[in-house]
Amino acid sequence: MNEVPPIRTRASREIWLSAAYDLFVTEGIDAVKIMPLAKKLNLTRTGFYWHFKDLSELHDGIIDIWQTRNTGIILDRCAMPAPSLCAALFNLIDCWIDNDLFDAPLDLAIRNWARNDTRLQDIVDQSDKDRLSAVTALFERFGRAGDVAHFRALTVILTQTGYYSMHVSEPRLRRALAGCQYVEIFVGETPSQAEKDAFLSRHC
Repeated sequence: MNEVPPIRTRASREIWLSAAYDLFVTEGIDAVKIMPLAKKLNLTRTGFYWHFKDLSELHDGIIDIWQTRNTGIILDRCAMPAPSLCAALFNLIDCWIDNDLFDAPLDLAIRNWARNDTRLQDIVDQSDKDRLSAVTALFERFGRAGDVAHFRALTVILTQTGYYSMHVSEPRLRRALAGCQYVEIFVGETPSQAEKDAFLSRHC
């Protein structure tokens, strides 16, 4: 009895990008090639070209995901309305505790790729400037200015970068409790109990 070969369908652009993302985060950019992706998806190489001009366009798609998912979310969280500086920082720290908001493995993979790609490094450098500007503006919104705002914002950014570059892993609630301590350090004053309770309730 002859086996019926698996049916191949024409996948969407999003399916190709999702598969590319998975390979990229786990194995790096050198693993993101058309044939391995086609094999993983049980699709033909020809199907790839329905959605992408070439492999570099797929690579650009991964960069777009990163800019939206990671840099975009930081800018959005910094701009959220908040009644106090502590509450505003809790809004930002949410995205470093909730994996659905900020993708730390993707951020690390992009930075590793950029070490060998000058064009991407320029994009990463601009993204880092945008992130720092957004966090600095958050401090300025609540009366901090000049070097005070700049270096407090830089401390916020570098603390988070250190967490994922060192592959720190801890339970979500423990990380949230640590977030309460970090906000006190970043701001220089203790958040109110109501502010801490509202923040912790989002991560319990």
